Amino acid sequence: MAKPKKDDTSEEAKKIVDDAKNFIEKAIGDIGKTSATKQLILGTASGWITGFITMKIGKLAAVGIGGGVILLHIASQKGYIDINWDKINKKVDKITDKIEKETTGKSPDWFDKVIVFVKDNSYYSAGFTGGFFFGIASS
Repeated sequence: MAKPKKDDTSEEAKKIVDDAKNFIEKAIGDIGKTSATKQLILGTASGWITGFITMKIGKLAAVGIGGGVILLHIASQKGYIDINWDKINKKVDKITDKIEKETTGKSPDWFDKVIVFVKDNSYYSAGFTGGFFFGIASS
């Protein structure tokens, strides 16, 4: 069987991303047209799912990162590896500066969209917020 060309794969990936964006935009657009009760229920459910998944992923990431740092520290103490901390700190400072520049330039557009959505769908937003905290607490 012949392998697909890279162009075919990238076009297929772009189509999938576009379809997902259209679906999400349609779903979000339809929420504002529903009743207040349905918005609260949808907001609470989606908030709970998001909060629950956030806590599970956060715990997994904390264990993974923490375990990696502990293993590196033990390996460094035993003399298996030698870490140049000055070089690492300089790289981290450069990366954080770059990320800060990029996020501060782009965040107002994203934040404005969130504010408009919250104002247009206040019941959904309230339900989502409550559900999110309930999901965090229940994980």
